[in-house]
Amino acid sequence: MKVNGKRPYLWRALDHEGEVLESCVTKRRDRRAALKSLKKAMRRNGIAEEIVTDRLPSYRAAMRAIGCAEKQRTGRWDNNRIEISHLPFRRRERAMLRFRRMRSLPMFAAVHSSVQTHINQDRSRSRRDPFKTSWAMARKG
Repeated sequence: MKVNGKRPYLWRALDHEGEVLESCVTKRRDRRAALKSLKKAMRRNGIAEEIVTDRLPSYRAAMRAIGCAEKQRTGRWDNNRIEISHLPFRRRERAMLRFRRMRSLPMFAAVHSSVQTHINQDRSRSRRDPFKTSWAMARKG
């Protein structure tokens, strides 16, 4: 995405069910930004047993700096849950016709992730009838 011709990066931390725990927006995608995102997520949610990332080298460097490099997992399809969680955010961004200011992006990301977490229910853990009724009620608004 671009905001006024500049490309910000959205960092998100999810739990094992796909709920957004933390989101952070930075101007760069380097070790310092990855360290900021990881520290913020760990400060609020504790240290995870396993951290799934893509193969970006800055993640490896940040994990080494924190001291939990052995917890990182970078399999071929391991980060699909993260990539799929971006889809509703990107859909909403297109409906808004992009972001005009850099300051509005982190605020929107925080609000969107908290609302999306309540709407997005883990389908595999519930029966069909209660899931359909709760989904219909959520769509009505």
